[in-house]
Amino acid sequence: MALSGIQIYKLLPQTNCKECGFPTCLAFAMKLAAKQVELSACPYVSEESKAQLEESSAPPIRLITLKSDGYEVKAGNEVVMYRHEKTFYNKPGLFVKIKTSTPESEIRFMAQRIQDYRVNYVGIDLEVDGIALQDDTSESEKMNAALVAVRSVCKKPVMLFSSNPASIEKALANLTGEIPLIGCAKADNWEKFGEVAKQTKAAVAVMADNLDTLADLTEKIKSMGVEDIVLVPEGKNLGHELMLQAQIRRLALKANYRPLGYPTLAFCHNHAQMAQAITKYAGFLVIDTFAEELVYPLLVLRQNIYTDPQKPIQVQPGLYEINNPQPTDPVLVTTNFSITYFSVANEVEGSGLPAHLLVADAEGMSVLTAWAAGKFDAERIAKAVKLANLDEKMTRKRLVLPGAVAVLSGELEAELPGWEIRVGPREAVDIPKFYKQVLQVN
Repeated sequence: MALSGIQIYKLLPQTNCKECGFPTCLAFAMKLAAKQVELSACPYVSEESKAQLEESSAPPIRLITLKSDGYEVKAGNEVVMYRHEKTFYNKPGLFVKIKTSTPESEIRFMAQRIQDYRVNYVGIDLEVDGIALQDDTSESEKMNAALVAVRSVCKKPVMLFSSNPASIEKALANLTGEIPLIGCAKADNWEKFGEVAKQTKAAVAVMADNLDTLADLTEKIKSMGVEDIVLVPEGKNLGHELMLQAQIRRLALKANYRPLGYPTLAFCHNHAQMAQAITKYAGFLVIDTFAEELVYPLLVLRQNIYTDPQKPIQVQPGLYEINNPQPTDPVLVTTNFSITYFSVANEVEGSGLPAHLLVADAEGMSVLTAWAAGKFDAERIAKAVKLANLDEKMTRKRLVLPGAVAVLSGELEAELPGWEIRVGPREAVDIPKFYKQVLQVN
């Protein structure tokens, strides 16, 4: 049974040392009761109290980490149902299924593509997290050979799925020092999967088409000494899958129901399943095929859902040179909101026109939002010009303001004597036309 904040406070040292990051032990206790901090943050809690507080200090959804050589994928530790309540922290791991019956040359080719795939989205590198090997032959030699082929070219975390736990056990000998996911344990084979997971320290996936069976399986496997468990709710259709995922999340968070307090995994066969799994509420996704045109929108969706809505994506303020500009070329000004920056930078770069792009620190806000909040004004722009040392770098001093903040032009002329202040277009897409018709002519 979870303890209240006052009950937790009585078990803390009550010294108000502040080393936990909170002003009082009571404040820390309240955060601990809300599952927003970990007990380890208190350096002076006694061993006796730790034992009593174990239930309250544990996150409602256990953190599961899959590891390999230099890579790790985390799922769990979420504390809210909806991202606007707080934020989602651990992005669902995206794994690509490869069947063990696939020829080894094709396995290596696919694994190499997954290892190398990386795409930049508003300054963030997006990539696939790992590979899921599906035993479709029931031959342990095939699983072992497929894993060796994968590991010859790809170092990312792996999942091993088979109806025969013996096939997985043999293959795990190739994963020394790693933490893979194995599965799926069901009502008829959970004990063997539990034994393999316990011996190898692997995480184990349990599968059922109803919550009662899932909870029963997790309790049985946990009683064997296995702590890292992943739930695989087997829905009959898209709506049933959504219902199971939402019920698991709600029971774990709202009712603190420990048997279902684990991240979930979804096997996805179409776009609708993939999108639903990312938003509601899978910790891991296994997709059937790898194709850039399929993976990219999934990674973008995942990034958008798992970006803190209270912390805009930002780029580093400063001066960026596009298309090898000269000291006579114009200086375009924008804010450090990533989408704004990349919208402007991509239009300029794509046009082939040279320009200096001055990115002012607007605390990650877009142009109009920052201006309305007083974070993008003449003083800040002038400060950015001075920090970039543009007075000495530029032989022709032309600065172009975003059209949405044309009202700043007069103030900026006063802040930057000797500079020619121009008002550019409101939309980034119109920059090339403005550059050619106005900046190149004058």
